[in-house]
Amino acid sequence: MASEDIYSKLTALLDERGASYRVIEHEPEGVTEVVSQLRGHDPRQAAKCIIVMVKVGKKVTRYAAAVLPGDKRVDFDKMKALFGGTYASFASPEAAEKLAGTPVGTIPPFSFDERLALFMDPELLQHSEVFFNAARLDRTIALSTEDYLSIAEPRVEPITQP
Repeated sequence: MASEDIYSKLTALLDERGASYRVIEHEPEGVTEVVSQLRGHDPRQAAKCIIVMVKVGKKVTRYAAAVLPGDKRVDFDKMKALFGGTYASFASPEAAEKLAGTPVGTIPPFSFDERLALFMDPELLQHSEVFFNAARLDRTIALSTEDYLSIAEPRVEPITQP
């Protein structure tokens, strides 16, 4: 699925569910700190999405979309523990892009693939609105946090480094 397809699928889902959101167009940018400045918000409101690979035993590999504040890093030990895994790391760019349907740097904090579990760090709940790349480097979606929770249905767990 191409990025434009994911963008269309995402906005159609938000429209269908009556979400309170807006699209912000800006210069193409994938670095959270820089794009947060372009969008005019605190990086802590950026819902960045990292695709994590977790080994569960020797033969099972699971994947998760870890949604965290833009100023934080994912804690691989916490992700590993959530799956009862033995090892966790960033997924390869190829695996991340295949599961998310969009290039790394543009992955929205939603899962449209049943193989991709969705987790959100509770620090994002401090904000009434979250901002994220909308499957494109030149478009951001600003979405009510309440609507994000009800539509995406992430599992809320502390998944960032202290």
